[in-house]
Amino acid sequence: MRLQLERLMELREKALNNFSENKIPMNTPMANLEEVLVPLFLAHRYQVEAAVKLIGGVDYEYSSRGDTPVATRIVDYGEQGNAIRILNKTLQPESLAIPEAVLKMIPPKPVGYRSGRENFNSRTGLTLDPLAAAESAANHILTLYLHPQRAARLVEHHARDKKNPGLHTAVNALLQNSWFTKETNNYHAAIGRVVDKLVLQHLMKLATNQSTSDEVRAISWLKINELEDYLKKQSPVTDVEKAHVVHGLAMIAQFKADPAEWKNTTPKNLPDGSPIGMDACGH
Repeated sequence: MRLQLERLMELREKALNNFSENKIPMNTPMANLEEVLVPLFLAHRYQVEAAVKLIGGVDYEYSSRGDTPVATRIVDYGEQGNAIRILNKTLQPESLAIPEAVLKMIPPKPVGYRSGRENFNSRTGLTLDPLAAAESAANHILTLYLHPQRAARLVEHHARDKKNPGLHTAVNALLQNSWFTKETNNYHAAIGRVVDKLVLQHLMKLATNQSTSDEVRAISWLKINELEDYLKKQSPVTDVEKAHVVHGLAMIAQFKADPAEWKNTTPKNLPDGSPIGMDACGH
């Protein structure tokens, strides 16, 4: 079954590839194209929140004695697996990259114009920062995907029926689509490295989260150790690739040395959007 998120991502891709200066009136600063780009780039944000609720999800009805024989039902394992696949697709560099043609089209804000809450956050000063834009979108997805309550439900549901995806299934899919994937396009590879670090940071947060279950923390630690073993076996060629592996190992070493004192890097936030879909930990 195709989710609405998958359909929306296809439409979003077409719209981004057809993005042009025709989106703003004549004699308007080209920098104003960013205000048009932001809602298009993030068009999937609320469908992400809908799709992620299927993972570790429960269908339920408020009922009283005598109303119905089944008040709660675990979401079908096939639907959960489909949601895991599609959400991981939204984290791929191809989905997170602002097209090169669009980047060349949008200059810094001219004098008298300022960036606001509905613009992308940037680490590059006045220029549009495509890596920070990708980071904000990916962090939004990962925050929902690895929510501690969702992680605990995944553990519980898998224990009740092994057909249901467990937390290990969800994390393995993340690692396969991030750290364990090689990108040949330099721009996409840079975005991939951003996603890699976010995946690791979210695993670290989950491994030290005292509000979730011991098994959630245990699985998170296991996956961090497996990633460490993988990185130690790598033989990167370029300086950028070497730096990425060295930094990943350094992050893990620092985390293991004192998990209580480990400080997560603060990712860039999404630009403001509509105040809907706020409770995305989901049922």
